[in-house]
Parts: sequence; structure tokens; C-alpha cells
Amino acid sequence: MHVDWKPYAATLATEATHPGSQWWAPVTATPRHIFVPRWYAPGGGGWTTVDGPADEETWLKTAYSDTTLVTRVGSTHADHTPGGHLVTGNPTSSSTLPGLVVSMLEHGRITPSHRLLDLATGSGYSAALACHLLGDKQVTTMDIDPYLTEAASDRLDFIGRHPDVFTGDAIGELPGDFDRIVSMVSVPRIPATWLRALAPGGRLVTTIAGTGLILTADKTPDGGATGRVEWDRAAFMTTRTGDDYPPLLDKLFTTASTDDGEVSLSPFPVLDVMQAWEVWSMLSLTAPGIEHRNGTDDDGARMTWMLHPDGSWARARTAPGEHTATVHQGGPRRLYDILDTIRRRWLEHGELPVYGAKVTVTPDGETTLTRGGWKATL
Repeated sequence: MHVDWKPYAATLATEATHPGSQWWAPVTATPRHIFVPRWYAPGGGGWTTVDGPADEETWLKTAYSDTTLVTRVGSTHADHTPGGHLVTGNPTSSSTLPGLVVSMLEHGRITPSHRLLDLATGSGYSAALACHLLGDKQVTTMDIDPYLTEAASDRLDFIGRHPDVFTGDAIGELPGDFDRIVSMVSVPRIPATWLRALAPGGRLVTTIAGTGLILTADKTPDGGATGRVEWDRAAFMTTRTGDDYPPLLDKLFTTASTDDGEVSLSPFPVLDVMQAWEVWSMLSLTAPGIEHRNGTDDDGARMTWMLHPDGSWARARTAPGEHTATVHQGGPRRLYDILDTIRRRWLEHGELPVYGAKVTVTPDGETTLTRGGWKATL
């Protein structure tokens, strides 16, 4: 089937990059629709499979929009479910919005002489862009999912791109030495294996798990790295070792929804933490692993829940017209108190120290962020 995709790719380039960028030509020349023939659209209490070739216009408009397309939910890939089929679960792979892919590659300060490791192959689109700029022999891409690497390899081959494609754990041993490592998957801290695989003076780019922080760092002579948290933001799925992420804390959510626990009054209204990037990032660095849920009570009150695998929980409610929150908390830690402390600092200083922080990484991967008098070690 002949598909006239180039005008769509040209339009995408105006959204994802700019004519002066070295990534303009790769975006205009790469057929993204080849990498996402099927995807999941949210709705109906889950995710519905969309079959691109069944509706060419929708396929092209969607594939060449600057949008993330979910391609895997739980352990099920969209390629393996019929169009219109509903699945439930959490996204476990996607074709990241091209603008963010380009941004991450730009943070890598990549030149045509560099050997690049593209971590988290996903659909293969980022590897395709890199091959256009660097040449196939300079690009290696890697993902933990054998089907993803197989499908991406086939689709790359179809458009005439042939990077090295590996299946493996992103935080395990890496397949070679590289001048640049750009990760489209989040990590809790910089793995020591990345530093060992990074050439002298090499550069790495990643996001920190559970935050909106992009971290860039250049390798130092001692085998560690130094850099900073960039001022722009991004969030990716975190590394996983199996087919799916751990199950959600539904049992603890039931407890947090019904128990009174310890009751207090917060001076701040309920906040959707995941949409407040500075607060979310600072909270995740202070108390990693919190699961956030939001909702609305029958009377229109805003509700939020905080759940942690250690058994800590919090529930807060702001009634219509109110500017405070009634808080219930239980478990070993008072999660909402931690959040309120961060919000007070946010109001007092007008910002939080996470963005723009200096990054220091030891050769064994211990990652420390500092700014002003603030310090966090991952």
C-alpha cells in the first residue's frame, strides 16, 4: 500500500524541531507510521487498540502528531490485539512524542563522529532518527523486551536502517563502548554499568525515575561524571525487569479510603502532585515510590491519595469553596506532612532547588544533586 507520508513528516518537523536543527532532516525523512502500525487509545475504562492501516487518514494524522503513542499495556503489545479490542492495565512501552525524543538527543550534544547507545528501543523511531544523522554503524539500540527489539529491527530494516539492536536490561552490562548514552527510560540513579561503557569524555542523558528531571553528565577522568539537572522537563517509564510493573497498591488504597487514621488540617488545598512538576520531583527525591491517585467526592470536593509500598498512606479532601484540606494519614510515615513541608518551601522561596541542580556521580553510580544548601543523594 502506497502511503504519501512525507507532507505529514514535514509538518511534524515544524512541531518537533526547527529548520536550523541537525534533527530537522531526520524527522522529515523518517516514516514514523511504519514504527506504529497499531497503538492503544485511552477510553472505555481501559485501552482500545487502533489499527492504523484500517484507516489511513487517522493513521497518518496520529503517527505524525507530536504525541506519545502507547504501544504496550501490561504484557500485551498492540500488534497482538485486534483493532477495537479493549485491554486494561498500565502502559509498559510507547512511541515517545517526537519533540521529546529530539530534545533528549539534543541534550546529548551529538556529532556525526559519535558512537551512540539509544536505550529503550521502544518502537525504534529514535534509533531511526539517529541512524539518519550518524549512519547505521554508529548507532546501537537496546530494550529489555525481545518482541520490541525484534519488531523494531524489522521495521528499521524495512526503511533501510540497520543499527545494532540488542535485547537486554538497561541497568545491566551494556553491549560495547559509547561516546553518548541517551536513555528514553528512567533510572533511580546512574548505573555504574553506564559509566563503564562510556568513553573518556563521553556524555550521558537520562531522566530520574519518579521525577520530571532530565539529567546530563560528562564522564570525568576518575570514572565518574559531573553535570546538571536541565531546566526543561521530561518523564519516561521506569526500567523494569519483567513483562510488567509491580501491581498497583489497590489493597492499601482501600485502607486509605476507609480508615480515619491520624486526622489533621493542611493550610493548603488539595494538589494534583503529578501535574506540579517541581513539587512532584522534590517529593519523589525525598520519599521515592509514592503512588498518587486523584478523584472527586459526590459533593464536588477534590480528593487525593498518597500510597507507599511501606504501608504509609494519606487521604486529603478540599471541600468546594475551601482553601484548606482535611488530611487522614496512617502507616509508618506521614506522607502528607512531607508534601506540606515541600509546599511551604515552594511558597517561601518561589521555587524548589531540583531544577538546575549540580550533579555529581561517583564511579560506582552514587548520584548526588546539590543546589544552594540543598542536597539529595540517590
